Amino acid sequence: MEELPRVLQQLWGFEGRSRPGPKPAFHISDIARAAVKLADAGGLAAVSMSKVAAELGFTTMSLYRYVDAKDDLYVVMLEHAFGEPPTLPQDHGWRARITAWAEAFRDGLRRHPWILQIPVQEPPLSPKQLAWMEAGLQAFDGTPLTPQDRLSAMLLVNIYIRGATQLTANMLTDPDAVQEADRLYTQRLTMLATTDRFPGIAATLELPPDEGFGGDFDTTEFGFGLDTVLDGIQSRIDRLRS
Repeated sequence: MEELPRVLQQLWGFEGRSRPGPKPAFHISDIARAAVKLADAGGLAAVSMSKVAAELGFTTMSLYRYVDAKDDLYVVMLEHAFGEPPTLPQDHGWRARITAWAEAFRDGLRRHPWILQIPVQEPPLSPKQLAWMEAGLQAFDGTPLTPQDRLSAMLLVNIYIRGATQLTANMLTDPDAVQEADRLYTQRLTMLATTDRFPGIAATLELPPDEGFGGDFDTTEFGFGLDTVLDGIQSRIDRLRS
């Protein structure tokens, strides 16, 4: 059987292969906290082996006793940033459970938007990441979905959350700035989107100020999109039950 990468051995608490040198001065979780702190302050571009080492007060070479490459550093960062999955409401149906899972996942991305910049090169294998996967799959307990259906449904929700959060990751957060940006955008759009050429856009401009392009995209539109995704999963469940 192929040996697990050293970073996974450490995250799972397995005894990794021994290396010569002094006794480790810190734990893999210390590296994770230092790297996440840098990323939260300056984005993923602010994270490097040398900067993480400096944050810990050690040399860059000392980090290589724990992580072999920057991709390993990303693994421990994700493990720390997401933490444990939420406790899902077992007294409710699958829809309430996967909604709670989705909202917790979205909240994690909002707290650490740099996560969206990390390339997804392979499925997760770290303890907490697998716990998130397991929670997402168990959200569909009580449905006729097959194991493959559950995996596909969970991935569909995951992809939607990532896409929706990515779209709003760089948007303004100050309420006054958002209001002014919306006003300016609507004003310019009204000048450009004439009824004869862009009738669909023009129709949205006639909606109340708190709807259409002036609505709360980060909340209202996210909920609409998630409900629509779940409606599709519900349709599949209904077909399997019929």
